[in-house]
Amino acid sequence: MALTLYNAPQSTCSQRVRFVLNAKGLPFEEHRLDLFAGDQLKPDYLAINPNGVVPTLVHDGAVVIDSSVIMEYLDEVFSEGPRFVPADPVARARMRSLMRFIDEVPAPAIRVPSYNLAFLPHFQAMSEEAFRAMAESKPLRREFLLSMGRTGFPEAEMTLAMKKLEQTVVRMDEAIAASGGPFLQGGAPTLADISVMPVIVRMDDIRVSHLWATRPAVGAWLDAVRAQPAFRPTYYSGSLLTEKYPHLREQLAAAC
Repeated sequence: MALTLYNAPQSTCSQRVRFVLNAKGLPFEEHRLDLFAGDQLKPDYLAINPNGVVPTLVHDGAVVIDSSVIMEYLDEVFSEGPRFVPADPVARARMRSLMRFIDEVPAPAIRVPSYNLAFLPHFQAMSEEAFRAMAESKPLRREFLLSMGRTGFPEAEMTLAMKKLEQTVVRMDEAIAASGGPFLQGGAPTLADISVMPVIVRMDDIRVSHLWATRPAVGAWLDAVRAQPAFRPTYYSGSLLTEKYPHLREQLAAAC
């Protein structure tokens, strides 16, 4: 068995897959791509992932792309360690409904504050010509980057993103209450928990945890996720935005 993961430390989609690999105790070779250097757009990478995004898993020569697909693939193929897909068909359907919501609502929403707070200085340092060329080269992120521009997303976009993140917190709180917690579907984490984990960790890292200040079950959920043995190796040094970007850490500290 040979597993190779192409990913990036701060990529929320990469963090999902790293968690599953670590939780199952699966040895894997990790290739860390520098997204700002354009590693994900180089011909050799596009040959295995034409979307030009991370992560990509290669298992004994077979290529699997898209983080949600990779997670389900790993749980299906490898019986080692914990199972993250419920055996009961109804519970499994609920998990997939949650995953669909997470992929459509908070996963794209968290990119807006992330780019405005952490990544914008990188783009501001580019010429307009270089920025547009970079945006045009992104198969899946072209419109997103062009809407941001070199001045960042406007306040209206930030407000909408924050509303979607707040909606996510409410949805999580309701799921935990219905299942009895501490996880979204009860006493053990599923792929739904792992899917939303990087969003909530990112929200905590950029100091918007006030969105669950009145919902202690979500705070307890985060504590339970962090207590999982796979969490620490997944979030190795440099995986948080505040670890990677000193200006962000200083900016957030000054705002407190």
